[in-house]
Amino acid sequence: MPQPTPPRSPSLPRRLRIIGAASGVGAQDHECEHGPVAFHRSQAWHELEHHPLIDWGETLYAPDRPGLSPLERIAQLCARLADAVAQARAAGEFPLVLGGDHSVAIGTWSGVARTAGEPLGLLWIDAHMDSHTPETTHSGAIHGMPLACLLGRGDKRLLGFGLPGRQLLAAHTVVLGPRSYETEEAELLQRLGVRVIGAEEIAAKGFAAAFAEAVAIVAAAPHGFGLTLDLDAFDPRLVPGVGSPEPDGLGTWEVIEGLRALARAPGLLALEIVEYNPDRDRGGVTADLIADLIAAVAPPGRARG
Repeated sequence: MPQPTPPRSPSLPRRLRIIGAASGVGAQDHECEHGPVAFHRSQAWHELEHHPLIDWGETLYAPDRPGLSPLERIAQLCARLADAVAQARAAGEFPLVLGGDHSVAIGTWSGVARTAGEPLGLLWIDAHMDSHTPETTHSGAIHGMPLACLLGRGDKRLLGFGLPGRQLLAAHTVVLGPRSYETEEAELLQRLGVRVIGAEEIAAKGFAAAFAEAVAIVAAAPHGFGLTLDLDAFDPRLVPGVGSPEPDGLGTWEVIEGLRALARAPGLLALEIVEYNPDRDRGGVTADLIADLIAAVAPPGRARG
């Protein structure tokens, strides 16, 4: 696989800190709220936690006080998550956020952008575009809006947790793998200049070539970049434990190999894995995949004694 050109930004820190974002408030199926806790209790995590340079930092929850609307709950969680991510980065750690529905991305990448001081590049791997605004949404689900919010479009209560306005550079943002979306989302991303590499294009050119192109675009961002991975990007026959499954999708090992290569890029600032629904997992295969994805970006290290 062609290697990306690294941007002029910090290299991958030695210690990887996992931050759980246990919220399903933004989704129509709320069961992904249990994803971080279920993974933390899984055999897959117990085998991974012996790595000396991987730590579980904390798990955050959406507040559930009387009178709070779903949007307000998400906004408060994202504000706390942005702070937690920024603190991990300030401590020289590599944040890995585990969700929860994809609305938590608003907090994750706002926190990273805050510490970078400038908008970022971002590789958004997903079966969906997640680029609706309140005016265009068909479902009202906020996990269909986070990318638009990070690009500075959306409800003002979900903006500005990191930098004023946008947290991402549209020209260095790529959506890889969408196969279920609405016209309004595609039109917004096109207007903003976001590169979309859909399922049909991936099938035509091959995943390795599509991934290499995406990485080249996001890694050229001057102040670093990140990767957010919605587990529904994968084929649900291989990865059943997801919040919003769609037919077909990506294979698992090709993405793991891509992550291994990406982890060597000096500009990679954080990783996010979202939409794990343990109620739909079968035999823990999705939890095992999450552990493999984490291991793919973890620094080398001997197991703890």
